[in-house]
Amino acid sequence: MGSLGKFKPYFAAIFLQVGLAGMDILSKAALNQGMSNYVLVVYRHAIATLVMAPFAVILEKKVRPKMTISIFIKIMLLSLLEPVIDQNLYYVGMKYTTATFAAAMYNILPAITFLMAWILRLEKVNFRSIRSHAKVFGTLATVAGAMVMTLMKGPVLELFWTTGRINNHEAAAKNRTDFHDTIKGGLLIAVGCFSYACFVILQAVTLKTYPAELSLTVWICLMGTLEATVAALVMETGKASIWAIKWDTKLLTAAYSGIVCSGLAYYIQGVIMKDRGPVFVTAFSPLCMVIVAIMASFILAEQMFLGRVIGAIIIIVGLYLVLWGKSREYKSQQPLMEQQIEAAKLDIGTNNENGSFDHQAIIIDEKSQERRDSIVV
Repeated sequence: MGSLGKFKPYFAAIFLQVGLAGMDILSKAALNQGMSNYVLVVYRHAIATLVMAPFAVILEKKVRPKMTISIFIKIMLLSLLEPVIDQNLYYVGMKYTTATFAAAMYNILPAITFLMAWILRLEKVNFRSIRSHAKVFGTLATVAGAMVMTLMKGPVLELFWTTGRINNHEAAAKNRTDFHDTIKGGLLIAVGCFSYACFVILQAVTLKTYPAELSLTVWICLMGTLEATVAALVMETGKASIWAIKWDTKLLTAAYSGIVCSGLAYYIQGVIMKDRGPVFVTAFSPLCMVIVAIMASFILAEQMFLGRVIGAIIIIVGLYLVLWGKSREYKSQQPLMEQQIEAAKLDIGTNNENGSFDHQAIIIDEKSQERRDSIVV
């Protein structure tokens, strides 16, 4: 478990991005079928609450801290930032653009999170250290690679699994999206991205006073359901038909997004953040764009352009730099933590020895006193 345990945070972070990539494709299909993004958010978190609540009640019964007013206010704010603001703006922005464009825009998340964590002193930056240089330049490289994937086309790469498969999905999507819609959708997604960065930072702060990841996840999903319901009733007034749902892509999207991208995602990123920090979690976000492009190539037979490949390579290099810097920083902190643990053990041992020595001295003094008393008598 020693060598395997080191890679657990990496596997978990990659799993999150694979899950989000699947959500992008399913959500775009459901929205194209006329599903309201406000209703999707409500159903998504209602399902997540029902699925995750039993695990939180059973597994964290003894470790769940007492709820306070301060923690409850943080949970309310967390539920507003991500389930309500971020997801609704992301879905609306996706309506105006495409799933690929929305995934590409979200690659500014590592830069925003890194900057906010630096300002709030959750992330240490020392410009004389090569580790900090790697984190800064790696973050900038991931954003640059995402922009290359978005803006640069280049020649079409003929892949054997797309040869002979005629699919104008991407072209049709671009024909339906004019320049004004692209700008509007991009701004909405950017605001949602900033809201999600605030959510990640606040989640890291909340876990310090409420270190129960499953319970915090359930609380966020529950309060997110209630707040999203109010938002849906306000924004979709007089449209009772939008709440109808059947056994189709809409239900599949709500279930998948709720279980994988809300329930599991909130919990897993909470576990990772307690050990590696919020920047580590968001550093993998550009990987979602690469996965979406690959999945779209296989599933939808979308054409692969040289610009996307170059951008993907830049993203991978940038991601490697960030992870290298974080791993070196994590290793440098380990000896200090071990020294603190050893010092604590030494203090405990010293206190025990002093206690036993004093006890023995008292016994000897009592025996000598008894002998002197007997001699006097």
